[in-house]
Amino acid sequence: MKTRIFQVDAFTDKPFTGNPAAVCLLESPQSDSWMQDIAMEMNLSETAFLLKIQEGFSLKWFTPKTEVSLCGHATLASAHILWEEGILQPTEEAIFLTKSGKLVARNKNNGIEMDFPSMSVEDADAPRSLIGALKIKPSYIGRYVLSSDASYLIEVESEDTVKNMDPNFGKLRLEDAKAIIVTSMSKSSDYDFISRFFAPALGIDEDPVTGSAHCYLAPYWAPKLQKNELVGYQASKRSGVVHCRVSGNRVFLRGKAITVFRGELNI
Repeated sequence: MKTRIFQVDAFTDKPFTGNPAAVCLLESPQSDSWMQDIAMEMNLSETAFLLKIQEGFSLKWFTPKTEVSLCGHATLASAHILWEEGILQPTEEAIFLTKSGKLVARNKNNGIEMDFPSMSVEDADAPRSLIGALKIKPSYIGRYVLSSDASYLIEVESEDTVKNMDPNFGKLRLEDAKAIIVTSMSKSSDYDFISRFFAPALGIDEDPVTGSAHCYLAPYWAPKLQKNELVGYQASKRSGVVHCRVSGNRVFLRGKAITVFRGELNI
């Protein structure tokens, strides 16, 4: 049986916006090197690999360069495909076993809601060279750990600063930082905060809409804005919206998705 593969735009209800992810439905286990080759071939920020197991679905995510431990938009895309293809009934939960533990997605009337871990950041200093490559003046710097490598959440003073950023990606690729989130409060009443996400070390200069980043952003902004339900806008060229709800040590992320194409692998 040929392996089915899909491309889905996540955190949007309009094609060619949001964050594209590939979803590969495996009929049997495959090697990490095979999955890495497929992710390189798809050349999207993430390719998700789903395999039915007794507890639900094994889920792995690969960028064109490496495997990652958590990915929001490819999880959203995976759940969307399971319901759209009739593999799960609309009322059934999508249960994923991943490197970040058990993740659950639910099909809601206003989108797909994902139950993710809440992540925190600690006050830190970032290398001057990193700040220079980003070409910004931080008002706050926090550090978090992603795949055992240092990553940063940086707040700046205005939405315009976030939107107008023009990082030097050549210099960023020389930094040790695995990923960088840059954020500010939103001046629009439609959103609570905005952000952009850069990960040259993962083979992604800028990710269009990053669900996993909101596992840090929502807990960061919730106490500052004194609210547990927030709306984040990721200000990439494609852009997207992530609805967030902070509850204890979990963050519930909600968004929509649309399938762009279906195909089969010939290998």
